[in-house]
Amino acid sequence: MGRVTDRRPVLRVRDGRASRRSDTLTVEEPMELRVGGRSLTVTMRTPGDDFDLAAGFLVGEGVVRSAADIAGIRYCAGAAEDGSNTYNIVDVVLADGVPPPEASLERNFYTTSSCGLCGKASLEAIATTAPWDLAEDTLRVAPETLALLPDRLRDAQRVFDRTGGLHAAGLFTPEGELFCVREDVGRHNAVDKAVGHALRSGRLPLRETILMVSGRASFELVQKAVMAGIPLLAAVSAPSSLAVDLAADQGLTLVGFLRGSSMNVYTGPAVTVSTR
Repeated sequence: MGRVTDRRPVLRVRDGRASRRSDTLTVEEPMELRVGGRSLTVTMRTPGDDFDLAAGFLVGEGVVRSAADIAGIRYCAGAAEDGSNTYNIVDVVLADGVPPPEASLERNFYTTSSCGLCGKASLEAIATTAPWDLAEDTLRVAPETLALLPDRLRDAQRVFDRTGGLHAAGLFTPEGELFCVREDVGRHNAVDKAVGHALRSGRLPLRETILMVSGRASFELVQKAVMAGIPLLAAVSAPSSLAVDLAADQGLTLVGFLRGSSMNVYTGPAVTVSTR
């Protein structure tokens, strides 16, 4: 299995004085995702929870919606010079009767860790059909509960403490209890890993669940939340205009700039607060 962190020499400058030392960095490596032996995409990710990453990616693309849709996930032989497995190729076998991904989902080039939508064969592939109706969800959360989530997510980031270079995605109960956290160099990968864990645990759709992310709320993160049946997405930073539009259209509650007791609620009914 690939390493999550690595060491590199660095020249450290503090108050005009320089010293040489070794620094811990987050590992970033490509992972090729295959479905039924056919290459679908290559994403830059932090090794670890790769099967969750693969499953969550397929949830976001509308290929699978339950654990029963996947017959198996395995690593394929890598291409290391010594013949060892690099664990950078993952093949998902769909269950009988589950249609394979449409050709429009195939990437012409690799997906970077900062932009999960880059390189799609056509923009029309973005417009996936959500399998769950978020209007049916009864989640209601007090602002005081949401205010606890950033610190709880941060406290659960084990690798971040060593590198300072990872995003995180956490799944919380309505009471603010964290039941799944995943880290990755890419925001969208961290969400895919969390959603993939939920799928493989038989928890989709994620009714009455809060998704908390460590960065900004992009269109793609809203899309992934909707596709997983998550009714509330909260982020410590800003959403994009398209993210707000998609959240409003799908009935998702979108919270941005969640820092302490301060937050902006852009869309949705899940945050119970009186307005003046």
